[in-house]
Amino acid sequence: MTTRPDLPPALLLLGPTASGKTASALALAQALPIEIISVDSALVYRDMDIGTAKPTAAERAACPHHLIDIVSPEESYSAARFRADAIRLMGEIVGRGNIPLLAGGTMLYFKALRDGLSDLPAADPELRRTIDEEAAVRGWPGLHAELARLDPEAAARLEPGDAQRIQRALEIVRLTGRPLAESYARKEDDALPCRLLPIALAPADRSVLHARIAERFDAMLHAGFVDEVRRLRARYRLDRAMPSMRCVGYRQAWEYLDGEIGYDELRFKGIAATRQLAKRQLTWQRQFRETWPGFVELDCLRPDLPDAVLRAALRQLHAPG
Repeated sequence: MTTRPDLPPALLLLGPTASGKTASALALAQALPIEIISVDSALVYRDMDIGTAKPTAAERAACPHHLIDIVSPEESYSAARFRADAIRLMGEIVGRGNIPLLAGGTMLYFKALRDGLSDLPAADPELRRTIDEEAAVRGWPGLHAELARLDPEAAARLEPGDAQRIQRALEIVRLTGRPLAESYARKEDDALPCRLLPIALAPADRSVLHARIAERFDAMLHAGFVDEVRRLRARYRLDRAMPSMRCVGYRQAWEYLDGEIGYDELRFKGIAATRQLAKRQLTWQRQFRETWPGFVELDCLRPDLPDAVLRAALRQLHAPG
């Protein structure tokens, strides 16, 4: 990671789900000439509004937003595509005399932006079908055993039933003939048009964040989340293995609509999965805090959070490069 003090600034606002990122971003928009670039792997999908807590029309009208509603739920959207889109948008926003604000909770996207991307091959649909067919015969533990022979280090990090990651690991190894660690070490060198100024939100008391998560999931259910997923299934050619339907909440709603779980279990599993997501997001943030010079972290439970974020942003913007 390199930082050039002569580059124009871009603010980053990251945090776990339900930490107050949207309200804080809008508070920044009232005080600074910003345009928001969403850093969220779910907000890219059209017609997935309730379950992703997508900003409302009024919120989006208050400030330009980018990378929301840009692909069909039938499509995939990768970290590589995000990085290319974000670099292009940062340049355009700076060209308009505004400040990019990259806000969201998809930590892999923030890492890809900061560190660049590994030299990994694109997905190969035919090879993936072959691997899926092999899994139907041998089971994912059998393919995990094959991966252990080809790349013991990668296999040791994966559970034998982790179908998605085993499939991708085998795909990379078969396509490249290299262990994953070697492929990940080959970085791209796309220069960033801005210097990145990170502000992170984290709870002083996780139990309060967990309560917020439960309240928000209940609000989604009451707002018609299950009907949203039912409409998506009717409108698009979807299956539960697609990235859009693997989003937290959507997986559980799919199981409910298929009659595999009841409503109470949908609620329980949806809240539990969201809490697990928040835990993973906070683990990423801890790693960022330890490795990212100038990283600022604020308690997302403080009552003056929007004002505190604005003060932190002003300090970041005016600090020497």
